[in-house]
Amino acid sequence: MKIGVFDSGIGGLSVLKSLYNSKLFEKIIYYGDTARVPYGTKDKDTIIKFCLEALEFFKQHKVDFLVIACNTASAYALDALRQNCSFPVFGVIEAGINETKKQIKDKNKKILVIATKATIDSKEYQKRLTLEGFTQIQALATGLFVPLVEEGIFEREVLNSVFNYYFKDIQNPDALILACTHFPFLSNPLENYFENNIKLIHSGDSMVEFLKNHYTLKIYKESKVEFYASSNVDYLKFIAKKWLNF
Repeated sequence: MKIGVFDSGIGGLSVLKSLYNSKLFEKIIYYGDTARVPYGTKDKDTIIKFCLEALEFFKQHKVDFLVIACNTASAYALDALRQNCSFPVFGVIEAGINETKKQIKDKNKKILVIATKATIDSKEYQKRLTLEGFTQIQALATGLFVPLVEEGIFEREVLNSVFNYYFKDIQNPDALILACTHFPFLSNPLENYFENNIKLIHSGDSMVEFLKNHYTLKIYKESKVEFYASSNVDYLKFIAKKWLNF
């Protein structure tokens, strides 16, 4: 079985890691649209156009499944993608909601959703969490996190300055939904910043659980990964090796 993973840049590596560790797929094809990252500042029509172009790449590679490891693309382009291909396409938003339900049993807990501006503006997380009965939801666009991760900037002083800029008026939440696949790479600094045993939630592991529960998949001895990018694939491979020990 072969699965494709698509992201606007390198953030989808956080989802790739979960898929790779699961060994549910013989081959994983990762494609990052690094030439046009970030998607979170772009309009809906542009996002759909870019995603449909990426879909043609995955059709050529004859994948059996496709994971859209980008919350912005999942918010705006999922229906268009599903209408234009014959294989199943999954977005990370549903996986993120499922993970929230799994981890947060008290619907009155304070939940903060952080994402790109486009994902926040789509209100997909806010609407779905409300439908699940959660009562205290805050959503915040933290777009500067994307270039920080893309550039590999994790110095504490720099990050704390950006965190203070975004979170200065935020009272400590009980759960933080990392509604951009770049953000799990900031997990440790975020945990240290909030200092209240905050639950960090992202969609990688939940995506694996969904696939295991809905499809009959065998376990392979190992998964082979192929990396592609619209620009500078060597940098993508370097980051994957550095972060994921490939």
